[in-house]
Amino acid sequence: MAVDDVDTTLHWGDILVVIGYFIAVIIVGILSSCRNRGSVKGYFLAGRSMHWIPVGASLFASNIGSGHFVGLAGSGAASGIGIAVFELNAIFILMVLGWFFVPVYTAAGVFTMPEYLKKRFGGQRIRVYLSVLALLLYVFTKLSADLFSGAIFITQSFKDLNLYVAVIILLAISAVFTIAGGLTAVIWTDFIQVIIMIIGAFIMMILSFIEVGGYEAMIQKYFASFPDTTINNMGNSSYKYAKCGIPPDNAMHLFRSADDGSLPWPGIMFGLTISAVWYWCSDQVIVQRALAAKNLSHAKAGTILAGYLKFLPLWIMVFPGMISRILYRDSVGCADPDVCEEACGSRAGCSNIAFPKLVLGIMPTGLKGLMLAVMMSALISSLTSIFNSSSTLFTIDIWLRIRKQASDVELMIVGRCCVLILVVVSIVWIPIIQNISELFHYIQAITSFLAPPVCAIYVLAVFWKRTNEQGAFWGLMIGLVVGLTRFIWEYAYTVPPCGEEADDNRPDIISKVHYLHFGIILFGISFIATIIISLLTKPIPDKHLHRLTFWNRYSTEEREDLDAEPDRSSHHETKLDQFAEEDFDSLPCYTRAFRWICGIEKMEQAPHLSEEEKKAIEAKQNSIHETKTWRYILNINAVVLMTLAVFLWGFYA
Repeated sequence: MAVDDVDTTLHWGDILVVIGYFIAVIIVGILSSCRNRGSVKGYFLAGRSMHWIPVGASLFASNIGSGHFVGLAGSGAASGIGIAVFELNAIFILMVLGWFFVPVYTAAGVFTMPEYLKKRFGGQRIRVYLSVLALLLYVFTKLSADLFSGAIFITQSFKDLNLYVAVIILLAISAVFTIAGGLTAVIWTDFIQVIIMIIGAFIMMILSFIEVGGYEAMIQKYFASFPDTTINNMGNSSYKYAKCGIPPDNAMHLFRSADDGSLPWPGIMFGLTISAVWYWCSDQVIVQRALAAKNLSHAKAGTILAGYLKFLPLWIMVFPGMISRILYRDSVGCADPDVCEEACGSRAGCSNIAFPKLVLGIMPTGLKGLMLAVMMSALISSLTSIFNSSSTLFTIDIWLRIRKQASDVELMIVGRCCVLILVVVSIVWIPIIQNISELFHYIQAITSFLAPPVCAIYVLAVFWKRTNEQGAFWGLMIGLVVGLTRFIWEYAYTVPPCGEEADDNRPDIISKVHYLHFGIILFGISFIATIIISLLTKPIPDKHLHRLTFWNRYSTEEREDLDAEPDRSSHHETKLDQFAEEDFDSLPCYTRAFRWICGIEKMEQAPHLSEEEKKAIEAKQNSIHETKTWRYILNINAVVLMTLAVFLWGFYA
């Protein structure tokens, strides 16, 4: 099928499908937003009342965005199934989250990850640094990746639609969900969106395999999917791109040689694991979903469900990307920069358009609209998750450092304002992200340059009680300096495309040390530095560490918080009394509308509880007790899940 034969016009039936999807999700978001709106815990942690099914679905949806559809399919088109190791590796790290990290976070009774480190180490500098770092990573990697990939799909689908108008509409809908309902609305809309994504992508996968004649035919045809420019110039020594556009021999292998320029096996086994532990076990967007579960058993079950869902990307994203290259070898698999620029506007290659091109080329009327809704669903799911978690970080970890006596009402208003600021920054960043090539590897590289020191600190904080604040802080700072040095050095040079390797002027430390290998080195530097500095400085007394490490998570002794802050409960009650005494229905309509948006329309006065009652409620919320039956069932499921992952990994080794 020729590139120009692809019909990019959406039928009116496709438009109706998209409109129907948005109406349905908006209704779900509004209805769910009516719950858990009147408190900080309700807004930011969904009242810690979520069932394991929406928790697991939200873990999956928060991770899988439009960047995965575009990025994984694009990488599949370019180099085969190797990129699926990122998804299979996550299965094991999700079990680490549920069995090792969530019990500690729950027992500690924390809202955010930097808040955990504040309790663990005391002081403010680590918490503030990690909050600022997380916000920067959200804006410049997660938001940019999703917006860029979403923009690719939109521009392929609506040739006449202005890119900025389309992206602003998506951002506006995402912001409305987050501002209106907090985490409850985000989690329940995630649940609906996961169902839509899986159904639509499965239909897409089936039609794709039918189009190429099945699985075996796909493998055979993929290795023969050379672009015409390569076929016509194979014997032409003067044509420098004659050896480009050829699928790699290891396209069907997950384990690749140590010197593989894309996915070397030491980097996959160790470097990727380090980045994955940071992402799944200490990143606010992910951990916040697990902490919203009603108890530890539901949190573990949620991670298991998310683990099973992580088998899907190989089949619904990577394989369709490979099929897209087969069907559109001259555009998706282009090798000549001039041809690529004509096909997709980029001289670096067009593998990123693999999934959108496949949707518009083989999906029938109606299903095109469904897949467009799927992509918008994935984009909005990721954006709402990032917006909500970013507002949580800013409000709890930064704003409270500025205004220590802020009321619950003020905190929720500030959280909403933070979302609006992120929307503005995202829109301003659109022209920058449009010029980024190799988006998926760019994101992973940034992670490998900045995340390993944070991973080292969390691992040591949870598993080694001798770690102290001085060791953790300076370990982070040393890692930051080393990571930023590599980051700046890396992007001071331009990576030459295929056919122009002779023009590569990068030093060996950049060109021959893969970013995943560098992640291992950076983790080791931060890990060792933290241990040495902690051993050379004063340890933290045990009275400050109860229920803050994995080994003492069941401790019943009373913990004395390091740098304990003044009790804000009486201040809260005074502020809430002011709203509770007001007659909400007698207020002006504009005041009631503003209060509804901020979730403070009917702030009930908090009951006056005794100290014993307060401690009993807190102990119940922070309990990590599990029944023997549920523990047995969950452990068996975790073993089965990891066994299946090992089998699949070995099958494609």
